[in-house]
Amino acid sequence: MQQLPIHFAPLQGYTEAFYRNAHAAVFGGIDTYYTPFVRIEKESFRNKDIREIDFANNHVPHLVPQLIAPSAEKAETILSLFIEKGYGEADINLGCPFPILAKRHNGSGILPYPEEVKTLLGIVVKYPQIRFSVKMRLGWENPEECLAIAPLLNDLPLRQVTMHPRLGKQQYKGDVDLKGFAAFQSVCKHPLIYNGDIKRREDILRIQEQFPMLAGIMIGRGLLANPALALEYKENRTLSADEMRNKLHSMHTSVYSQYAAQLEGGEGQLLNKMKTFWEYLAPEADRKSLKAIHKSGTLQKYNQAVLSFFGQR
Repeated sequence: MQQLPIHFAPLQGYTEAFYRNAHAAVFGGIDTYYTPFVRIEKESFRNKDIREIDFANNHVPHLVPQLIAPSAEKAETILSLFIEKGYGEADINLGCPFPILAKRHNGSGILPYPEEVKTLLGIVVKYPQIRFSVKMRLGWENPEECLAIAPLLNDLPLRQVTMHPRLGKQQYKGDVDLKGFAAFQSVCKHPLIYNGDIKRREDILRIQEQFPMLAGIMIGRGLLANPALALEYKENRTLSADEMRNKLHSMHTSVYSQYAAQLEGGEGQLLNKMKTFWEYLAPEADRKSLKAIHKSGTLQKYNQAVLSFFGQR
């Protein structure tokens, strides 16, 4: 079976530049990384978002910035920032399931409104110099929504479409709807990437076998749980426990030192930031060690718990 490109899905609060850089340097196996979406908040950009997409702060092989907006006007403002920063491509988020954004017709919340989708995606034609892609879900309320907007997507010069086959209102609950994915694939004329519930190398191979025409696989939470997942797929092997531990230790050290140098909110801010590193990580690991990391109230206790985790044999 031919190997597919692997895309690292953007996850707000997790896959920030320091994390992406450390992952690329230590594990790799990823063809394209994506920035968590940039949005307009109170009529302006968050400084953090600007810093996150700056090329000077990113050291991965291929990075695509993602935008989320409920209107063409806001999307254009964000796109202007991408262009100013030197990007020639952009991913448009039509998949975010968070209710606070979706109720304002951001992300998957816009999918029930084909006319609004059409207006928003007008920027694809307006900026022919940018290579656009779209990340989406089957719909917000029902899986027919993606089929209703498929003709709009087919008429646009998109580089690719990534489909997460759940409904927005499901968020991440329930099973992925592979029948819904197949129905969308049958009408989508663009290269199609599969995203959703990829946890093991076997999951990639199973999806690849079921959908042989795929253009790639996008993985989010599965890579947070096992940062070696793409590498293991590309090298067709499972990392030994020692190799995994050493790589994880190296990645953690890199992320920790980068945040320690940047954050100015004191010990508590660094502690909270580093705890997100462990939220999905190593679900099969020793629960006692992970519990000690999550419960640590000081950096000293956190570092002791981390040392204990990596010291296990």
